[in-house]
Amino acid sequence: MDDDAYSSNGQPPRRERLDVSLLRATPTLLRLAAGAYVRGAQWGLATSVRVGSRMLRAAASGESPAELVQEASADMRDYARHLLGLADGADPLESEPAAEPPDHVVLRERGAELLAQSADVGYEEPAHPAFDHVLDELAPDEARILRLLHTGGPQPAVDVRESKPLGIAAQLVAEGLSMIGTQSGVRFLDRVPSYLNNLERLGLIWFSREPLGDPLRYQVLEAQPDVLAALNRAGRGKTIRRSIKLTPFGEDFCATVLPVDTAEIETLAPPEQ
Repeated sequence: MDDDAYSSNGQPPRRERLDVSLLRATPTLLRLAAGAYVRGAQWGLATSVRVGSRMLRAAASGESPAELVQEASADMRDYARHLLGLADGADPLESEPAAEPPDHVVLRERGAELLAQSADVGYEEPAHPAFDHVLDELAPDEARILRLLHTGGPQPAVDVRESKPLGIAAQLVAEGLSMIGTQSGVRFLDRVPSYLNNLERLGLIWFSREPLGDPLRYQVLEAQPDVLAALNRAGRGKTIRRSIKLTPFGEDFCATVLPVDTAEIETLAPPEQ
């Protein structure tokens, strides 16, 4: 329908009615704006006259200039609060908090600080700053596993797969089977797979595809009940030899934070409650 045409009930179109309403409201809006301007001007003039008169009287009587400046500052703050519509007691100079720098700026500042520290020949870092966080992420049994890998070196592990001709469609039956849980003396053997996953997540260990050089260690592992059970599930299954070892970060962590000697552990550990 055309905007300039009248509606079926004889009323002018909506746009025309809105324009008429705005025209009628214009005088009222102008009066409100003029009143606000006049009140602000009157308040500012009165404040200026009051401050000026107070300064003249104080100068004649020999009052302290510091007290005059403080009193004048308070009057001007009152005027600013009135003009900005702030609540009593609100400071117009402190009504908006200082803008914080963007996150990327803060990150770059921290990066610059790290680079500056690395260039400082006198800067010393006794341990990696992540070690404290890593300790908070470890279970007690995981500390035992780390100590085993630190003192005993890489440990053998095997995957069990189905044995198919040419390895075609050979399904994985079990992976990462090892004797780490029993050899480290953990309390919860059923949690060892989760322990190893967490240690890998923290960058302390890795699951290597390379086997160890001593085949006798794998023969002992392949005779364990969980490996034999996996081979039975696979039918004509086979083992694939792997290894589990500390990463360089894990080696540094263990050497720094994990006591190895039993006497040192008993000395450093808090007494039992």
